[in-house]
Amino acid sequence: MKALKLYLNYVPFRPLALLNKALAATFIVASIGFGASAQAQSPSIVVASTTSTEQSGLFGYLLPEFKKATGIDVKVVAVGTGQAIDMGRRGDADVLFVHDKVAEEKIVAEGFVVKRFEVMYNDFVLIGPKADPANTRGNDIVEAFKKIAEANADFISRGDKSGTNAAELRFWKMADLTDKAGTGYKSCGCGMGPALNMASSTGAYVLADRGTWLNFKNRGDLAILVEGDKRLFNQYGVMLVNPAKYPQVKVAEGQKFIDWLTTAPGQTVIANYKIGGEQLFFPNAAK
Repeated sequence: MKALKLYLNYVPFRPLALLNKALAATFIVASIGFGASAQAQSPSIVVASTTSTEQSGLFGYLLPEFKKATGIDVKVVAVGTGQAIDMGRRGDADVLFVHDKVAEEKIVAEGFVVKRFEVMYNDFVLIGPKADPANTRGNDIVEAFKKIAEANADFISRGDKSGTNAAELRFWKMADLTDKAGTGYKSCGCGMGPALNMASSTGAYVLADRGTWLNFKNRGDLAILVEGDKRLFNQYGVMLVNPAKYPQVKVAEGQKFIDWLTTAPGQTVIANYKIGGEQLFFPNAAK
């Protein structure tokens, strides 16, 4: 009995000691593995961009090619152009990729970004129900906006300080209809995709960039009603956030992204992105 007691008192300590050794070994191996994976991690940059570059599918096509060419990961924050520019002002991104030339030139002048490079372009289009109750169909965007207001037709505005929203507000101003856009005017404060979904479900008019429209699947009864007006031209720019203001900006990697986009490798990828055989964006080299 005494021997049995001694055995019972002794046995539990052996496995515990072995377990502690095993745990220690596992921790060391895990630590080594973590350190190795951290060291092997790809360099990365944060790009604040408009929703159209993401919702059109362009980034899904373009960024893997950039990663293949440079080894750099790009983390995209897709928001309205105004919000993306505000991120640049706060130093919350390395690169801005947006489409509101007036706002872009302003942030360059303010010194929050280094320089503006034109990278690609497409156009805006007026989308609406195929029956076109406001009779907007044609190639005059300002006249179309006047007719929407006169008919009090439903119109979905992005209302999010995006490049598309800035263009829309310019067109209301050209039509002398600022704050008088009709009783059907609704501001969603949302991205291009959600705005198109709202227009589709309510039979409303909406201004969209052509790229997002071509990639949009929930069209319902919507169609392009106004296109071809030179005032619908939609230019995209890319800019490095100023490291003199924000030392954390990844200058080398961010500039590599800009250089790749604005020279033959990136320009070719942009030109090759198509949906149903239709080109969504045109590289600036094609101008």
